[in-house]
Amino acid sequence: MKHATTLRAPRRLRADAARNQQRIVEAARELFADRGLEITLDDVAERAGVGVGTVYRRFANKRELIAEVFEHSLGAFADHAEASLRDPDPWLGLVQFVEYACRHLAVNRGFSEVILELDLDTERFHGLRDRIKPAVAAIVDRAREAGVLQPDIEPSDLFAIIHMVDGLAEFAKPINPEIWRRYMAITLNGIRADNVARQELPVRALTDDEVDQAKSAKAAPCPGRRR
Repeated sequence: MKHATTLRAPRRLRADAARNQQRIVEAARELFADRGLEITLDDVAERAGVGVGTVYRRFANKRELIAEVFEHSLGAFADHAEASLRDPDPWLGLVQFVEYACRHLAVNRGFSEVILELDLDTERFHGLRDRIKPAVAAIVDRAREAGVLQPDIEPSDLFAIIHMVDGLAEFAKPINPEIWRRYMAITLNGIRADNVARQELPVRALTDDEVDQAKSAKAAPCPGRRR
């Protein structure tokens, strides 16, 4: 005789537990944006104002917390890649995608590391990764076939370009957080086909003094970072 199986609905968190989880996620989001993925769960507990044990009860390890914090951002990234692919102008679609990526990576160090690696062994990321990579490949293929992109540019080059712009953005962020726009335009101009008009450079170059200031800011220890 077969016994009926009853599925239990997941238990809802108590109000105080739900508040703690929200504080943990918000604290992690701020720390990941400022300092990248190298932070610890102890750092998150301190920022959230809760005990370390509370963090570990909600998230068994840092990978679970990364997935919780960045799943929505990665979903929006995948949505934008697919929307860029639908733009009727192949070149503008490529520009829109690169600009979206550079803008979001420039202000969020942790998201930069997540999107440029995409190799986290997390099931929640697998489906998003499988959306993003084919969409980026199609964006590049379409622009190349339309003759608006140099014929030897590959999808991996686009990720390299975004990574280079992101590196400059991180370097100069304390001095000029918008400087990434200039170098994005320069790199996009470098991969256009000859028959496409070049983009104007929207931001002036850093002065020698600003470069020195950026170097000093980068060399200074990050507040709260353990050595």
